[in-house]
Amino acid sequence: MRRKTAVAADPTAIGNISSPPFVRLPDPALLFSARAARFRQLAEASQLASYLNFLAELTAAQHTVLTDLPLAEAPDAEALQRARAFEMPLLDRNLIEKDPTTDRIFDQLFAVADAIEKPPAAAEALVQVAGADPAKRLATARTLFTGTLPGDAIAEHIFVWAGLQVYFARLASALDPADVKPVADGVCPVCGSPPSSSMVVGWHGSHGARFCSCSLCGTLWHYVRIKCVLCGSTKGIGYQEIEDQGGGVKAETCDNCHGWSKIFYQDKAPETEPVADDVASLALDLLMREGPYRRGGFAPLMAGF
Repeated sequence: MRRKTAVAADPTAIGNISSPPFVRLPDPALLFSARAARFRQLAEASQLASYLNFLAELTAAQHTVLTDLPLAEAPDAEALQRARAFEMPLLDRNLIEKDPTTDRIFDQLFAVADAIEKPPAAAEALVQVAGADPAKRLATARTLFTGTLPGDAIAEHIFVWAGLQVYFARLASALDPADVKPVADGVCPVCGSPPSSSMVVGWHGSHGARFCSCSLCGTLWHYVRIKCVLCGSTKGIGYQEIEDQGGGVKAETCDNCHGWSKIFYQDKAPETEPVADDVASLALDLLMREGPYRRGGFAPLMAGF
């Protein structure tokens, strides 16, 4: 059943906690390994077990590829200065078109993923992207950059998206957090992608603060609570959840843009991982389909539902 919850003051805005850092950049050694472990944990008690286990293996493949790559170099000082001057994300997504690392990541990821147990449709999709030429892969990437997934090629796009996550997480990890500044509502300040969700964290020094989770590079950036992560409105914000589910995830709704996004409460469930828990909380998506709000952000792993 649906339950609406009251809107409470943001503790980060009234001084109940210390000032949180603006950004937490992805850790190459932990990002995908921790996510894979969470997928496996969630699969143990989920009706989506087969899908969650498949995603665990795909995420483990991402970890294998990422940790096999040399450490990335940060963008040059001139590029960083230009991005800051124009209030743009620090990483240029067009980098993938000229960087030989792009095809190396795709080739290695698709080769590792070939050994994963997967549904026939996913296996066929992997054959298609593994055999595609660089131009075709880049065209798929550009489609993903628009935040859309063609209904007739979801699986193919998810495999390419997995490769792009590796690429941009690697670059993001090389940045200096001090160089990262806010750019716009609903936009990752590192790579320019939309958030997949947000979560209230229980980290030391940031307890009770809310961070948006980038759907592409894995960066987490601070974003005040009771504010739409999609349009930035602070009016008409509401929360809906499934009753008797512990309050670990809610739908944050906005009457201004008529969108909604998931907000997780990692301070209540420390093991929460925004990508894995997004898939496992499919029931909330199904519940919200009945209402007037459309889900915002970008969550490719939910597209098949």
